[in-house]
Amino acid sequence: MRVLVTSSRNTFALDAIRKLGSTDHTVVASDTYAGAVGSHSKYLEAHEVTASPRFETDAFIDDINRIVEKYDIDVILPTFEEAFYLAARRADLADGVRLYAGNFDKLARLHDKASFQRLVAEAGVPVPETVVATDDASLAEAISRFPRFFARAAFSRGGVGLLTNTGPLAGKVEASDCHPTPDQPWLVQPFVDGPMICTYSTIVDGRVTSHCTYRAPEQWAHSTGITFLAIDSTRTLDYTQRIVDALDPGFTGQLSFDFVDNDGELFAIECNPRPTNGIILLGAEEFSRALVGEGDAVVVVEPGVEREVKLAVLADCFAEPLSHLPTSLHDLIHVRDVGSQWHDSIAMMWSPATLIHGAKLSHGDRKELLAALGDDIVWNGEPIAGMTEADAEALEAVHEQRI
Repeated sequence: MRVLVTSSRNTFALDAIRKLGSTDHTVVASDTYAGAVGSHSKYLEAHEVTASPRFETDAFIDDINRIVEKYDIDVILPTFEEAFYLAARRADLADGVRLYAGNFDKLARLHDKASFQRLVAEAGVPVPETVVATDDASLAEAISRFPRFFARAAFSRGGVGLLTNTGPLAGKVEASDCHPTPDQPWLVQPFVDGPMICTYSTIVDGRVTSHCTYRAPEQWAHSTGITFLAIDSTRTLDYTQRIVDALDPGFTGQLSFDFVDNDGELFAIECNPRPTNGIILLGAEEFSRALVGEGDAVVVVEPGVEREVKLAVLADCFAEPLSHLPTSLHDLIHVRDVGSQWHDSIAMMWSPATLIHGAKLSHGDRKELLAALGDDIVWNGEPIAGMTEADAEALEAVHEQRI
């Protein structure tokens, strides 16, 4: 295949590029700035810069079509929330190119955390009790219902902007700074004790073709994982297939779920309808085959496979030396880096460019840097320029499907 990997700034995008490029696929990368790490992998034929899908949607679609035509692309593989803009404008993509993502209405239902909760409940997968707040008063009432609560916006990601009175993030965000609306609601749930369990899957025509379940033993600022350990996938694979069946029996794309393991019972928390770091734990040949649906058996990552983003672990070691030094040193010595054996070290040397890009988007505010790293490629539930009338109606329907 000739594959275009979009939003190449992400570590897992770089990993997908390496795996596809090393298994006889021709890969082109794109992002909204030239310094994205994945755009400098040796496994690329070329890399291109596009307009922002969020802020310049029409120009972004034009840029994608230009790249598709220039490099004779067969498949577009989104790795972040540009998937929503591509799906909403699917009819405007170049003839013959295939978008490896579900239809817009399905992606929107997964991404909206409130409608996702209803979908999951319909699929028979356990979810925590959930209250949807649509204004300041209903948010205050909701959090008063639970002695220990956990709340976040329906459109959020990366463990950023979490409102809670329990755990290491307690008090980091104040309720007075959170202002839900009917279009941008917040979810409030009782705080569920237990570690976070994450999954990553590829799906072809409604069938899960590869699946990984993992924990993130080390996290940056208690949000983004920087080490990844595969664990048993028996229940999460079953839950993933159930959700796909309830959503769309013909779905094709990449899905990532977060669960909380509460004393052995898994509660579904949210979905990222795109890849996450679980892709790093898949083998190159396994990922390549699963992406096209080759073979009847599901490729499942065996428990015990472990990887780390060594640069992030090293940075975390210095950021919080008293609490993280022992585990960081252990990981640096014993855990295999995501770039190990790829002989592609130049790509990760561009990591500072991503921080600079995020700093520009956050206007230099260090507290907002993590949220801003993807600010020009996210989708927060608003109508998309040029979307079809059917997709606009589907977006309204998603609002009505909130739990």
